[in-house]
Order: sequence, then C-alpha cells, then structure tokens
Amino acid sequence: MNLRILLTSTSFQETPGTHHKLLADTNWEIVCVAGPLCEADVLTNVGNIDGYICGDDVITRKVLLKAIPRLSVLSKYGIGVDKIDVDSCTELGIPVLFTPGVNHTTVAEHAFLLLLALEKNFLFHTDSTRAGGWQRKTGQELAGKTIGIIGLGRIGKEVAIRARAFGMNVIGCTPHWDERFANRHGISCATVLDELLSAADYIALHTSLTSETRSLIRAETIAKMKPGVIIINCARGEIVSTPDMVAALQTGRVRGYGTDVLDEEPPRSDHPLLHLPNCIVTPHIGSRTGESVQRQAVAAVTNLIRAMHGEPPLAQINPEVPVKNVANSTTTPSPLVRE
Repeated sequence: MNLRILLTSTSFQETPGTHHKLLADTNWEIVCVAGPLCEADVLTNVGNIDGYICGDDVITRKVLLKAIPRLSVLSKYGIGVDKIDVDSCTELGIPVLFTPGVNHTTVAEHAFLLLLALEKNFLFHTDSTRAGGWQRKTGQELAGKTIGIIGLGRIGKEVAIRARAFGMNVIGCTPHWDERFANRHGISCATVLDELLSAADYIALHTSLTSETRSLIRAETIAKMKPGVIIINCARGEIVSTPDMVAALQTGRVRGYGTDVLDEEPPRSDHPLLHLPNCIVTPHIGSRTGESVQRQAVAAVTNLIRAMHGEPPLAQINPEVPVKNVANSTTTPSPLVRE
C-alpha cells in the first residue's frame, strides 16, 4: 500500500523551494488541500491518510477518531498547536511534531511593521497620496519609549533586540526568565504582569494561547495600561477580547492596535476590528516570507519523514508517544493530487 499524506498549508504549497522536492522524493501520494480548514472540512479529508502536514486546521478529538487507526503522524507546519487536541493525540498514540526556531526573525520584523505603521500614520499617508492628496499627520518616535513584551521566547527575544536597536527601553514578562539574555540586551524584568502594563508605551504580545492567556487583554487589564497605549499582536487573536479592544479603540484608551491574528480566521466582512481607523489587521502573514517558509516547510517534511521511518523527529510536542516505522520502501511513485 502506498502511503498517503494530507498537506493543507497554503504557504507551503504556494512558495517555491527545496521543500517540494524533499516531499516529492518520498514517492508518497500527496493530497493537497488549501487550508486552514475548519473541523467539518478536516473531517472530509481524513480517514484514509497515513500522515498529515497541517497549518492552522482545527483538529479535534472527533477528527482524530475518524483518522485512526491509519493516521500515524501529525506534523505541524509551524509552532502553535492550540488548534490541535494534543491530549487526545497523546491518548490515541499519535505523535504531534512541530517546527520551533524557524520564523522568529520574520515575525519580529512584522511586529515592527505594525508598530511603525501605527505610530507613523502610514496607511493614512499612503491612502491620502494615492487619492491625490497631500495631507500629513505628525507621528511619534520610537526612540526613548518603553515597549513591554509579554512572552520572551524566541520571537519575543528578537523583538527585544530590534527594540533596543531603535533606542527603546524594554521590559519583559515571561514564565521563564533568561537572565543572561536580559543582562546582555539591557531588558528589565516585570515580576508580575501589572508592572509591565503600567510602564509600557507599547505592548507586544508574543505568548502562547493557553487557558491562562485567553482574553488576557481585556477591559480589566487595559484599565491598568497607560492611556493611549499601542498594542501589537503577532501571537493569537484569542489572547485579546475583541469586544473590549473595540471599545478601548473607540474611546482612545488604546490609541492603536496592530494585529496579524484574529479570533476568527478568516474573519467575516463585518468583523468590528476591520473597520476602525486606529486598527491595522494583516491576514496572519507575519511568519510568511520566502526564507521562513522554506525553513518551516523543510522542518515539517523532515519531521514527517523521520517519524514515518520510526526515527526521532526534530521536535515533538508529546515525546512520550513513540513514533512507528510505517514507511514501506517498496511503494511506487504516485502523482501529486490536488483537491
């Protein structure tokens, strides 16, 4: 039997690079579907697949129960696994692989794109000149301002490095404090979140979505921030309470919100954050550059290949689940299937 792999990441499929040959050289049948997929769409595509390279698809217990016993490996193209029922994967014996360390520079750059666009009134100026106008709004410098970074993992650290290059003060709040990194780059530690909220002119969210961080930014926490704060979110949309953020933007309590993520993706056309002049939304594109896509895709494919051959993957969320050698060296080449 030829192994069958479901691939749903659109950036993987659309971006040229060595990852395509790496996957094709397996001679496995690759079924390409454009994601991200909701639960219903995932359910229509699983059940007869051996491996799964997923983006931000909704992978629930119901999906997993349909996918077993044939599904042997779930290889996440990326690092966020909040849309995957990892506990059920572990219970059902499905290894969940992921790709840390491949897109931190790209996401950090995007965070500053959003911050600069807001602080320099970038969209107003480009829209005005395109319309034949020559209107100007005075912006603000980043130098000398304080940025608070919630989550100092790989991405948060890259944001901190760039902030220091802009001449900014940096304060961080994170579960695992890296004293050596902080000392090297002159970063202050907020032992409790309230310290960061009250001190920062800008707040950058780079933490994982968990039960503790869901709606972390809400009316209660916004009230503890400086009036006129700017918030940047390149983490997960659900970390921010949309109704509370809309209210704060409308009153000016939050001066600007730049986000690459929303609580529903893609959003409905009347999503309130899409229609506020002091909010910039990009379509979850922060990690998507030619360089990062190749790194991420190669890592995801390498993880898949290793695990399908019973070898240790590069990174696994649930390492207590053993990988099994399900690859058959006698399989014959099959064409790429697009659905």
